[in-house]
Amino acid sequence: MAMHKTGFVTSTMFKIIRILVLYVLTLLLQVAGIPSTVPEVVGDFNSLDGLSESDIIDALDLGLVKNFSALITLESVLTNTMTFDFTAQNTLILEMSLDTVSCLAGVNNTVFASFSQTFNPAVVIPTLGTADSGPIDNVEMDLGILATLSIIPLEELDIMDMNITVRLASIGGLGGIPLAFNGLIQSDVPTQWTVQTL
Repeated sequence: MAMHKTGFVTSTMFKIIRILVLYVLTLLLQVAGIPSTVPEVVGDFNSLDGLSESDIIDALDLGLVKNFSALITLESVLTNTMTFDFTAQNTLILEMSLDTVSCLAGVNNTVFASFSQTFNPAVVIPTLGTADSGPIDNVEMDLGILATLSIIPLEELDIMDMNITVRLASIGGLGGIPLAFNGLIQSDVPTQWTVQTL
């Protein structure tokens, strides 16, 4: 089983490297004023010979979220919303720019929080580094504030469904290969809760 996994990872990495090389060459041709086809290269990257987004994430051992922070205010009682931020991590040797994210998070296959965010500017995650998402307001407490308060002692959340759009191999947040990853999951994400009181 381990040998099969190692072979799969190696095969996937070679495919990704091959396409990245094509992408860089395409950009160089464009700079030189020679017609090229970035969309075709990007399309090749997106397909990766039939590999799904989940296959790529598994092969690269990429867990996007290092931790969550959640803020429940007095206003949350009225709005049934809270504020989240998360630390995004990049396990790749290429810069990654995070443009959008939508997430369902909870405990024991039950959704307690949901949000969707477009980042402008993008969250730039350096090579083998981390970056803070900044505050994400209006995160829905899907089961209400009392149910949400009850899971605080667990100090962790599971990501049950996350969809992201990123640009891989960006430079200072500019350019990069646009990719969409859908249906990502992640277990036991450390979560720090802050509850404002009178």
